[in-house]
Amino acid sequence: MTTIYDEPEDFATSALKGYAAVYGRFVCAVKGGVVRSTPRVAGKVAVVVGGGSGHYPAFAGYVGPGLADAAVAGDVFASPSTAAVARVCRLADRGGGVLLGYGNYAGDVLNFGAAAERLRAEGLDVRVLPVTDDVASGPADNHLSRRGIAGDLIVFKVAGAAAEEGRSLDDVEAVAKHANARTVSFGVAFAGCTLPGSAEPLFTVPKGQMALGLGIHGEPGISETAILPAAALADLLTHRLLAERPADCTRVAALLNGLGATKYEELFVLWPQVATRLAAAGLEVVRPEVGEFVTSLDMRGCSLSLLWLDADLERLWSAPCETAVLVRRDEPNLAEAIPEETAEVPTFPAASDAARETGRCIAGIIARLADVLHGAEAELGRIDAQAGDGDHGQGMTRGATAARVAADEAVAAGAGARSVLAAAADAWADRAGGTSGVIWGVLLRAWSTALSDSAARKDADVVAGAGLALDGVTRLGGAKVGDKTLVDALVPFVKTLETAFAETRSLKAAWTRAASAATAAAEATRALTPRLGRARPLAERSVGHRDAGAVSLALCAETVVAMLGD
Repeated sequence: MTTIYDEPEDFATSALKGYAAVYGRFVCAVKGGVVRSTPRVAGKVAVVVGGGSGHYPAFAGYVGPGLADAAVAGDVFASPSTAAVARVCRLADRGGGVLLGYGNYAGDVLNFGAAAERLRAEGLDVRVLPVTDDVASGPADNHLSRRGIAGDLIVFKVAGAAAEEGRSLDDVEAVAKHANARTVSFGVAFAGCTLPGSAEPLFTVPKGQMALGLGIHGEPGISETAILPAAALADLLTHRLLAERPADCTRVAALLNGLGATKYEELFVLWPQVATRLAAAGLEVVRPEVGEFVTSLDMRGCSLSLLWLDADLERLWSAPCETAVLVRRDEPNLAEAIPEETAEVPTFPAASDAARETGRCIAGIIARLADVLHGAEAELGRIDAQAGDGDHGQGMTRGATAARVAADEAVAAGAGARSVLAAAADAWADRAGGTSGVIWGVLLRAWSTALSDSAARKDADVVAGAGLALDGVTRLGGAKVGDKTLVDALVPFVKTLETAFAETRSLKAAWTRAASAATAAAEATRALTPRLGRARPLAERSVGHRDAGAVSLALCAETVVAMLGD
């Protein structure tokens, strides 16, 4: 929800004032909007855009060279008044007339239209441009009845580039209407938005569902369906838009837009799937844009907009501009071509039959650990979230799964015990990420150095490897017993393993006792206060809860017990 404001009724004007203070290099604040602060030649067509607030960077963020000359801002999700539109247009006029762009909503149509009539009566040539790109809001054969959503930026960019070239008002209007006729958008929402000062969102979406065909003023979608993975979501978005592709179109501009609370990383996950589907349809994407361009306060969702290009539209879409939200420079492509990376085929030292057999046993243990950690992922995440970031379970699952694949590949290549465990260690560290990833990579790598690719397995080597693993972890991380980390379970595990093996000369018996010691030590971390890692700043919250790293190590130790031979 929107949480930062003084008085809710002042939210829009306060936000606009703050924006103008930050981006004075592009705009200067005027009553009801902003006007471009950079030089403009006399006789230039003024492109003035606008609508309600709550959509940043629309519309003030579009003002700057190569795009808009001014923007009018109403209250949140409310059209600016007729007087405000007229006032900003007068300030923006440079003698070439005004193209007045806005989304096709009833309040905007009335106020922008009335302002245009008032200005024409004063002798100012004003043309209106309602953007109508939303395919969910009207049929293809009645394009002009549709709402304007993220296609606003595309149409205004084309119009702004044409005006910057010095074209006449007739020409700017014509090319802008042409761009509007060839722009289509479709969006989905995962959660509604909340107005400043309101306790509840304007609409809600059932858990696990997404709304299709949403508007940008808090309107719910036209239908709901289950939330889809990125590939299936790309299918949905592109299918709706490709159905309106002109027969002569082979090149397209694309805008993947976040609606306010969808993270950029999520959009970057989605974009390659969208691009793949456009390419499969025989379309070449020109200067794609991914980010937030037309938002709806804190709405969770995204939309895809396409502009079916011809030669003139492509040049205008690609033309230079410089605004708070979009920067294009007319520069040659100086990027160096990097050869496509090819997958490395791992090679391993020659191994004896006995060492290869041990390698197969290690791969089996890694596979079992991957299964167990996957089953414990949610619980490990819950434990970690008490004073950490809650990602320990995910990291351990990712690491173990990658180690499983690497170990299986090493076995298939004929690797021995040492090489199999080393390959698993590297894959674990590479995929798991974070602190646990590097720790487990070091732990398993160090352990592997005690094994052999040529000789049969010796139980004493396995025990020695545990000591090497402990040395590697403590040397790298600097943790010691009592710091509330994995080391609190690893130290008793290794020390018990060494002592019990010296007494029994049985690896399974020793490992069983060592695993029990690790489990007890992990349980005892409840009473500890973290002195290292991300949990340290929230130390008091951690007291009374086990350390996730210690718990996962103990779980792995217990899992191996059942797989050791007598």
